[in-house]
Amino acid sequence: MRKHKEIMIDVNHVTIRFNLASQKVDNLKEYFVKLVKKELMFQEFLAVIDVSFQVRRGEAWGLVGVNGSGKSTMLKAISGILKPYKGTITTRGNIAPLIELGAGFDGNLTARENIFLNGCLLGHSEKYMNEHFEEIVDFAELWDFLDSPIKNYSSGMRARLGFAIATMVQPDILIVDEVLAVGDYKFKQKCEKRMNDMLNNGTTLLFVSHSIDDVKRLCDHAIWLDKGQAVMMGTAETVCEAYSPI
Repeated sequence: MRKHKEIMIDVNHVTIRFNLASQKVDNLKEYFVKLVKKELMFQEFLAVIDVSFQVRRGEAWGLVGVNGSGKSTMLKAISGILKPYKGTITTRGNIAPLIELGAGFDGNLTARENIFLNGCLLGHSEKYMNEHFEEIVDFAELWDFLDSPIKNYSSGMRARLGFAIATMVQPDILIVDEVLAVGDYKFKQKCEKRMNDMLNNGTTLLFVSHSIDDVKRLCDHAIWLDKGQAVMMGTAETVCEAYSPI
């Protein structure tokens, strides 16, 4: 049993709202004209509705639910990409988000160049990236494709590179959203081992996957979201069995 008890993520009555255009606008000029004349109508869409939960250091939480249930939206809000319409989200420490495949990569640059670009976006110096360069490429197993443009990579290769860079250091919070679903079985096992090592050393994990088996294997807690609302939360085993009864 993990002994770390510090609260790392506190989601407090969070609601996230999007405004969806309720009419078709064909170009930017028409959009701005309607906006100035206050003729542009929006329909409110609540992607997350009054959700609360707390995650402690070293815990692994899986988020389960069908497509459109608010899982990725919640992860983006915890990462700081989105702001809640209502409620608050408090996090402690540094966050390594793996939310969208290829985020932070420039398709026209080589993998070598993208490693330094991505490292810069994560706040690392060029010196630091040089020191960890071989470690990243070794883990991603991409030495043969290092000087090829990222746009020529398969989705699995991009996922391998993104995961290797994001987990190069021990983050306080690791957020993984379906990006490992595109990897091959051998590399998936490699990633799971690294995540388990991080959990045992105090990293907190938020994990979204449509694979209930993956959630059960990696996570000790889970929350089930449906149409933006929390249906159930508790142990991963209990929540996953309720969400996907055999």
